[in-house]
Amino acid sequence: MPRDNDPLAGGPRDAPDTPRERPLPHRARPPVPRPASPTRTGAAPLPAPHPERAGPPDPSGPPALRATAAPPSAPAAPLPVSAGEPSRGYRAVFAVREFRAVFAAHLLSLLGVVVSELALTVLVYDLTASPLLSALTFALGMLPYLVGGTLFSGIADRYPARRVLVTCDLICAGCVAVMVLPGTPVAGLLVLRCLVAAVSPVFTGTRMAALADILGEDDLYVLGRSLLRIVSQSALLAGFGVGGLLLAVVSPRGAITITVVTFLCSAALLRLGTRDRPARTGGGQGATLLRESLSGARLVLGNRRIRALLLLFWLPPVFVVAPEALAAPYAEEIGAGTVALGLLMCAMPVGQIAAELYVGAVLSPRTRSRLVLPVAAVGLLPFLLYGVSPGIVPIAAALVLAGAGSAYIIGLDQWFVEAVPDELRGRAMTLLTAGLMTLQGVGMALAGLAAGFFPVHQVVAGAGALGTLCLLLLVAEVRRTAPAHRIRTEVRDGADQHMTSG
Repeated sequence: MPRDNDPLAGGPRDAPDTPRERPLPHRARPPVPRPASPTRTGAAPLPAPHPERAGPPDPSGPPALRATAAPPSAPAAPLPVSAGEPSRGYRAVFAVREFRAVFAAHLLSLLGVVVSELALTVLVYDLTASPLLSALTFALGMLPYLVGGTLFSGIADRYPARRVLVTCDLICAGCVAVMVLPGTPVAGLLVLRCLVAAVSPVFTGTRMAALADILGEDDLYVLGRSLLRIVSQSALLAGFGVGGLLLAVVSPRGAITITVVTFLCSAALLRLGTRDRPARTGGGQGATLLRESLSGARLVLGNRRIRALLLLFWLPPVFVVAPEALAAPYAEEIGAGTVALGLLMCAMPVGQIAAELYVGAVLSPRTRSRLVLPVAAVGLLPFLLYGVSPGIVPIAAALVLAGAGSAYIIGLDQWFVEAVPDELRGRAMTLLTAGLMTLQGVGMALAGLAAGFFPVHQVVAGAGALGTLCLLLLVAEVRRTAPAHRIRTEVRDGADQHMTSG
């Protein structure tokens, strides 16, 4: 696995176990008008834009954003969606011009990353004949995420999103271009690999935060995030295949050269296809970037509700990566061949893509919200089948089911974007990405370490059992911290009554 709204009763703005929304005594929530009809005949005149996000509503944006804007005296609020209303579907997301540009740029950038990783690993092995350095080259794709996501997260809120995204793509293109030079030593290749990985969480976090500006905070945002995840899973499967074909006809440096073009095309799409919106913050009244990044991390992690939601993103992948990391040893343990190994590696992504398409296209926002906690709690149970080591076909079916369990993230996306205040959104999304990638790397390392002492099938089954126990405890914590809208207001006021010392 790689690694990224209904205010009525039962929607994700409420607690999953809270029957109805309670009014906030200290911050009135302005009424949000609905458009009179799809043609806006007789619609009320547009209020003035929010002073912090100046500029007219995007004419290419979703209807909810074109028809309404928040009054100057209150934070912008998305148009409510009926809890029982069916999903508007992915077609509505693609109707937004800016999202089409972001989607195409994401696809190009992701393919560039995957192909460059594969080609660089082969290049380092050709230069050194060292399996250790070759493996280290691949591992360096995860290690710098924590550093980049923590120390540079302030960039996502400090500067305009379009500028940050284009700059990140240009930095990656420049690093990859230097890798192509024949005189670049192996040490230089590894340093450049680390730099690209450190930039990645800033790029991803900024893009996730920008999606809320482009699509709003309601169902369209959730579906947009879902589409980017589906592309990520699909590009991983296709990217390694494309990379393998490229390496069969061109040299590793030639394959890396092609990825320079993908990064430059991504930068051009983002520059020309998205609006130039102002930064979310004014630079923290003279605070340095490092201080602003660390203070944002403290605010995000210090809030009990946001911390619980972050853990619900982070914790399952720690255990989910166990069967992926140990697929080759497991295939060897049961005497299966390379075809079976490929089946094991593809099973979970296939389950995730199929389930996410179904949940996003068919289920209503209210249903998605209700599925988050129960599905997250039982999503690792299919791994218990490894305990009896039944063979490839049952295990592949269990992996497909486990992949389908990750569809709970669609509803969780909505909870998270509503819980995080706008001025912290870029840093929170960057931190989310950094933690996700880092903890997946930790999970792979722990799975490999455990497999040195126990049979592989027992390690995967144990990961399923231990992960389920941890998730049951975390689900209880998420329930206790709801409702999300109260946390949002309290964080903005600097008086979070749900904050703990831990």
